[in-house]
Parts: sequence; C-alpha cells; structure tokens
Amino acid sequence: MLYIFRIAHLLYRLRVPLLPWVLKVFNRVVVSVSLPPSVKVGRNVVFGYQGLGIVVHRQAVLGNDIVIAPNVVIGGRGQPGAPVIGDNVLIGAGACILGPVTIGRNAKIGANAVVMSDVPPGVTVVGVPARIVSRA
Repeated sequence: MLYIFRIAHLLYRLRVPLLPWVLKVFNRVVVSVSLPPSVKVGRNVVFGYQGLGIVVHRQAVLGNDIVIAPNVVIGGRGQPGAPVIGDNVLIGAGACILGPVTIGRNAKIGANAVVMSDVPPGVTVVGVPARIVSRA
C-alpha cells in the first residue's frame, strides 16, 4: 500500500497526468485507504492493518515515525488548510483530526478522539472534543 503511494507521489511530483490518481483509486479499492498522491508522507510511517479505513486530506503533511491505527480520518472542515502531523506521533483507532491543526512532536491521540485544535508537543489527548490528559 505505501509502496503504491510512493510511486503515485513520485509521478505526481513529476506532473505525470492521470496515473497517480489511478494508483490512488487502486489503493482505495484494494486496501481501503484513501491516500492521495499529493500528501507529504515522511519516513517510517506505519499504517495499522495496511491502512484499513484510513482517510487522509489531499493537503495533509505527515512527519516521520508516525503510527496510524485503522479507521483514522485526517481531514478538513470545509475551510482552507489541512492537518500537519509532527514526528513520532501515535494516532489511535478511529481518531479524527479535522481542520488546519498542528499535532506536535511525540504527541499521542487516543482512540476515537476528535481533534479540532492544535495539540502541543509531548501530550496525550482523548475525548470528544479532544482534551489534554497527560504531559510527557
């Protein structure tokens, strides 16, 4: 799944028409992950269960060493901008990160949390809406 995305992203950067989006649709149908080729994905990003049910906004930025559990939404809220996820972040199953928010380094997002505002580095957030429950 991630290999197909990397090829699609390379073709997108090279401005190859149509083929990146065909690969995106292939990933969507076969693996059930929506990861557009325009997303910036860092090194060592792990998609739980091969990305099952994960949806990522086309302008999102994912840092390095991130673990994303199944059924996570990293998306917009109908306004300009998309989430920026820092390095070494853990995102629990079913979490929603919505709008132009920034998730700081070493943060943890609990399962089914709904994040609609910035998360400082090194904290754990849970709940709807997400709130800080511990600091590193």
